[in-house]
Amino acid sequence: MSIRPVKRIIEAQPTVEGAGVKLRRAFGFGDTDETDPFLLFDDFRNERPADYLAGFPWHPHRGIETITYVLSGTVAHGDSLGNAGTLGAGDVQWMTAGRGILHQEMPQGDPEGRMHGFQLWANLPSSLKMTAPRYQDVSSPNIPEVVDDDGTRVRVVCGSFWGKRGPVDGIAADPSYLDVWVPPGRRRTFPVDTHRSAFAYVFEGSGVFRDASPPLGVLTETSEPIETVAREQTGNRSLVLFDSGDEVTVRAGDAGIRFLLVSGKPIEEPVAWYGPIVMNTQEELRRAIAELRAGTFIQPG
Repeated sequence: MSIRPVKRIIEAQPTVEGAGVKLRRAFGFGDTDETDPFLLFDDFRNERPADYLAGFPWHPHRGIETITYVLSGTVAHGDSLGNAGTLGAGDVQWMTAGRGILHQEMPQGDPEGRMHGFQLWANLPSSLKMTAPRYQDVSSPNIPEVVDDDGTRVRVVCGSFWGKRGPVDGIAADPSYLDVWVPPGRRRTFPVDTHRSAFAYVFEGSGVFRDASPPLGVLTETSEPIETVAREQTGNRSLVLFDSGDEVTVRAGDAGIRFLLVSGKPIEEPVAWYGPIVMNTQEELRRAIAELRAGTFIQPG
């Protein structure tokens, strides 16, 4: 067994998306080599309704899958196929855009005005870029949670872990998506397939990841904890990119640590971007844009 060393640590950066939603982006719209098959990761955490209520009005998707995981507040959604609903705290939506869909997502917050969730984009291989769109909406009670004797908790959104299998299936990248909580001072090791890209996104507390460097509340084995009140209250929004290996080890700080542990099989194909449309070639991208402008983007059948 080999522990994955940390390649680097990225602080999620403030950005504005949709109709003016203020969020933090850990990666996206750049080189995908280190995160393949994943394209983008956003943390939409806010306590000011004015910063998120304008939401993400109607917009197209093609060639990707979007994974929305809500921790607090609600997100109303609808699409051009007639699907509509609301995601609440703990719910997950995994949307396969395939050959094309028009979609909207409108955050509404909880009674105290708090909104928190994540969106991850996963690429589709060329053979599935033009597949039929589909949804997997999963309510919180249907997401299995495993609890170990030391209090470590893991919600299994996708993939298998500790004898439990997540409810989301049939995803091209065959990903694992875990929501992990490790109690204060505990050290835990989690298996990760050695052939997969993997990252952790820390959003509560702090801790030590093996071979990491000290900034942003994610510490080396020899570092002193960097835990401020602000970090304990808001999480440190740190993305940890791992190198190769088959295990990830973390030691929780004094306030414990909560993070998403995500991995997936690299697709290793060219990526051509135009916002939420992701194809393999510029010609495919030009065709998609032309269809969008001509009103033929949504294809029947």
